[in-house]
Amino acid sequence: MNEDDVEVSNIDDLQYDERGLIPAIVQEESTGQVLMLAYMNRESLGRTIETGRTWFFSRSRQELWPKGETSGHIQKVKKILFDCDADALLVQVEQVGAACHTGEKSCFYREAPGE
Repeated sequence: MNEDDVEVSNIDDLQYDERGLIPAIVQEESTGQVLMLAYMNRESLGRTIETGRTWFFSRSRQELWPKGETSGHIQKVKKILFDCDADALLVQVEQVGAACHTGEKSCFYREAPGE
């Protein structure tokens, strides 16, 4: 461990923002493809760990939501990593169906315009 790394012994030790949220990058474990970016709070992260499926906090609705609740496109959690500052998560999953609400496999399917 690098001397600048933050020590984390439980989910309360992670560095949540002023709203109690932490960004979670979701990645397909088998391919490395980034599927989506969402936010978690302590409760949604706890439920994710407890159930083995992703739960997020909706900033617009101000509520917890299990991924795939209506679509059936769930994410089975394989591993959860956090970065050196403990202020971002990488959630490696097995994606069932599309990750994006548009029906795309990944939310990152559009390319930024060139210069």
